[in-house]
Amino acid sequence: MYQRILVPIDGSATSTFGLEEAIKLAKLTGASLRLIHVVDALTMTTGLLPSAYYADEVPPRKKEVGEQILEQARTRVAASGVKVDTFLFDSLLPRVSETVIEQAKAWNADLIVIGTHGRRGVGRVLLGSDAEQIVRMAPVPVLLVRAPEVEGKADMKV
Repeated sequence: MYQRILVPIDGSATSTFGLEEAIKLAKLTGASLRLIHVVDALTMTTGLLPSAYYADEVPPRKKEVGEQILEQARTRVAASGVKVDTFLFDSLLPRVSETVIEQAKAWNADLIVIGTHGRRGVGRVLLGSDAEQIVRMAPVPVLLVRAPEVEGKADMKV
């Protein structure tokens, strides 16, 4: 059964749903969790400030936020009695999904648990889907946990 569960998190409500399912599964199987957060260096905010600001100020702030996300999640998992460790990655790979796949291999994960929006149509095409890429390329089974839809929010179907 699953003993090493990898859980990519980004601080969103969607990734929290994935984390909660991973905790439940770990409790049932006696597994340990590895929580990872990828600081995506390629995703930068653009605006009217000089480019030096983005190079000097944004990456360290993104790393700091990533550390906070991991610490909050680690505390939540530890409180449930599940063994947990965390890893923060400054990604040089083109996609977050590639970093997750590499970590699954390096850590010998038995399972990857990911929260997903379940976007379809134009929403998926425009935003891409790291979850879809992980499912396609993962060396181990992947459990996708779909976040509940928010009432009143239009579905992006085409």
